[in-house]
Amino acid sequence: MTSSVQAALGDFHEEMDRKHLETHKYLPNQEDLRNSIMCYHKKHMGKTPAESDVQLLDIARKLEMYGIRPHPASDGEGTQINLAVTHMGVLVLRVRLLSKQDTQELPIRKDGFLVLLHPQQALCKDTLEFAMASRDTCKAFWKTCVEYHAFFRLSAEPKSKPKPFLCSKGSSFRYR
Repeated sequence: MTSSVQAALGDFHEEMDRKHLETHKYLPNQEDLRNSIMCYHKKHMGKTPAESDVQLLDIARKLEMYGIRPHPASDGEGTQINLAVTHMGVLVLRVRLLSKQDTQELPIRKDGFLVLLHPQQALCKDTLEFAMASRDTCKAFWKTCVEYHAFFRLSAEPKSKPKPFLCSKGSSFRYR
């Protein structure tokens, strides 16, 4: 929080800080915390905006749910859960992480998202099915999975494929 103020304003100036905190909302109860924010901002004197941004990102990356965007879904029994994509695989919040090594394929069907597990990794089923709000949300989540998987397996400059002249059918995204 104070890193954000330092990055925005630079070094501490009491009057400028007070005006800035009145016009910019960083926290829900910011009015109650204004004096604490200003006190911590004093301790950041001399840092450049770039250093403050790096410090903020360093703190954020250590947070447990940093970079995880939950998508509402329900499992095969109708229990409400959340699905998220991480650098390690598909995260089923409140159940377990399905890592890329456990996952064989990620097909989508209408508003259902399937996770096919490798036979040796399956606990009791080889397919887990999750229902999502609509086909569009399901496809967006699937697309995020494919993009994350491709990004974290990327070792060299990606080679672009030539586009077909005629219209193609289906998605160009593939999960392998």
